[in-house]
Amino acid sequence: MNAKSEAQPPAVSVIMPVLNEERHLREAVHAILRQEYAGEMEVVVALGPSTDRTDEIAAELVREDPRVHTVPNPTGRTPAALNAAIKASRHPIVVRVDGHAALSPGYITTAVRLLEETGAMNVGGIMHAEGQNDWEHAVAAAMTSKIGVGNAAFHTGGEAQQAETVYLGVFRREALEQQGGYNEEFIRAQDWELNFRIREAGGLIWFSPDLLVSYRPRPSVKALAKQYKDYGRWRHVVARYHAGSINLRYLAPPTALCAIAAGLVVGAALTPWGFAIPGGYLAAITAGSVPAGKGLPLKARLQIPVALATMHMSWGWGFLTSPRSLARKVIASRRPAVLGETQEA
Repeated sequence: MNAKSEAQPPAVSVIMPVLNEERHLREAVHAILRQEYAGEMEVVVALGPSTDRTDEIAAELVREDPRVHTVPNPTGRTPAALNAAIKASRHPIVVRVDGHAALSPGYITTAVRLLEETGAMNVGGIMHAEGQNDWEHAVAAAMTSKIGVGNAAFHTGGEAQQAETVYLGVFRREALEQQGGYNEEFIRAQDWELNFRIREAGGLIWFSPDLLVSYRPRPSVKALAKQYKDYGRWRHVVARYHAGSINLRYLAPPTALCAIAAGLVVGAALTPWGFAIPGGYLAAITAGSVPAGKGLPLKARLQIPVALATMHMSWGWGFLTSPRSLARKVIASRRPAVLGETQEA
């Protein structure tokens, strides 16, 4: 083997689960194809049963660039799409990207370098929310503020370090194949569950702020509320699945929801002092939206409290109403971490 071939970076497969992404799919794929990566690259798009022009746009992308391929995902479920794309891909490094996300320049090169430097099985970085109108700017500000999401490093940034999970992820294929891919019972939180098994098997998960992915927020209050209700619902499943994984950051939204509801009842039935609780919450998110909205247009800044309240209350409601039957079903599908030969030795 000559020096030139030794220096050739490993080939990369980019996998993308897609459902109803006509607004962002072309931009997301082009951000991948524009990566200045010296190694071979392919893009595998797993197509769910979309009701918009997603399939048509995907077919155009396949015709335009031979590196782009598609596979069907008739279930429409994200973990099934990811597994289908992994199976259809062929390279030793697997990069997960969503259909409403755009990789920053140099993302793949940096991620491959970090895999080599750290020995990690999966590396990931910051979910950098960026809006395209006033509402989306407001949601992006809420999603990147500590009052909105607490101290989650992949939202707000932080030092490079070992992590429990990361946003999206750049994996060594051996880790994915060893663990049998994603658990398809996890409609949400499938990243956390897979990374949990990788860590149980002795693998390192690494967060780096040098990895940046632009994320497009949900386009309406209704869509944002559904997204965060699902987040809360599945976070409670995770808490039941893995005792000890819950912390105060996850308990804050359901606690706030219960306190506000109690305050409204007390205020209406017993004493106006009860309204101090919801009033205090409104004052807090209004004050918190001021630094979060710095530099944004006035209309966007005014909508940040709405975005914050939608996120908090929907997350809390999803957490509180998450059925035990869902957790039991997921726990029954639990996959034990698979140890590699080096760990077993």
